Amino acid sequence: MLTVYGLTTCSTVKKALAALAAGKVPHRFHDVRAETPTRAQLEGWARQLGGWEKLLNRGSFTWRGLPEAERQGLTEAKAIALALKHPALIRRPLIEREDGTVTTGFARKVQEELLK
Repeated sequence: MLTVYGLTTCSTVKKALAALAAGKVPHRFHDVRAETPTRAQLEGWARQLGGWEKLLNRGSFTWRGLPEAERQGLTEAKAIALALKHPALIRRPLIEREDGTVTTGFARKVQEELLK
């Protein structure tokens, strides 16, 4: 079973959930605002994705609303702390497979992999 992490208000998350349901792909949804992922989860996801840069959505409204001081000089530790404080910064949807591998977004390649 897949676990889809995201926000209920995100249009890409809505699209992904609808496509998974239509394709009868077993999944569950986890709203990151209702229950923030743990530090260990965020660190593991960042490692799998190839770094925290691929975990945080630095084009988001939430990112743009952060004070400049919080956005400057990011390290992995600081990025993880920001994601814990502001879970809307996590790229969405973040999809975790049963084997623990993760992807972010719902690009055509991800759709093809999941909707086989």
